[in-house]
Amino acid sequence: MTAVREDSWRWKIPAAWAAILIVSCLTQSYITVIDDARRGRITPFDWSFAVQATSHIVVAALVPAVYWMQRRFPVTRPRNIAVHAVALVVFSIVHTLGMALLRRLWFVDILGQPFHFPITLERLGYEFSKDIFTYFVMNAGVIAMDYLRQRQKPPGAAPVPAASAPPERFAVRKRGGSEVMVDVADIDWVEASGNYAILHVGGETFEIRSSLARLEGELDPKRFVRVHKSHLVNIARVAEVVPWVSGDWRLRLQDGAELNLSRRYRARFEALAPVKA
Repeated sequence: MTAVREDSWRWKIPAAWAAILIVSCLTQSYITVIDDARRGRITPFDWSFAVQATSHIVVAALVPAVYWMQRRFPVTRPRNIAVHAVALVVFSIVHTLGMALLRRLWFVDILGQPFHFPITLERLGYEFSKDIFTYFVMNAGVIAMDYLRQRQKPPGAAPVPAASAPPERFAVRKRGGSEVMVDVADIDWVEASGNYAILHVGGETFEIRSSLARLEGELDPKRFVRVHKSHLVNIARVAEVVPWVSGDWRLRLQDGAELNLSRRYRARFEALAPVKA
């Protein structure tokens, strides 16, 4: 059932983005016609639509780049804000140059009509002010769609056992390019970071390209348990369980980390470590 749901999202996400961009293009085209009419200027809808379509085509082409940025550098992590600030500048420049090229191609080269779209600092600044909102909305859309996809997964269900025995150690890449071997038993806990997972091992952190759900299915379910939508814990590393707010619990690990034990995952935790209170 989970595999079927995952396959369905492969077409649902592109369809959702296509619908959003088409509605946005039509809406902004109509608004441009209405605003120009109020100023006493008649603007044909097909001309307005062509102008908006060139912008939206470039935005559509940039959607995969926004997904990559969100998964590699989640905007929800404060330390990645500076990276996204730089990405926003690049996004706006590519967007502006791309739609200028498409407009020249359509109006001048294909229709043979005059069209003036100078690439000046003033124009780039104007487009950048609009792209701030566009970039924010696109990242919000990526986060929202990923949240909805995660919500459709049965939260209380245990991961499907792997066909082969769980690995005892695997290689992870350190900063600088070298790879080291990490014993699975030495992993204290795992943190989700988009399409990546951050391993916390004896005070060190290692980033691997794997979703938390995939890693959960690969590790020994008798040793590692999901305690939160973003956290996977080595049950042997839990030193203390403390009642917390709203019915949640707080886990204190041997390495000093403190993590929430969500009510959604409490039954799975207690199946490995019953809490006698």
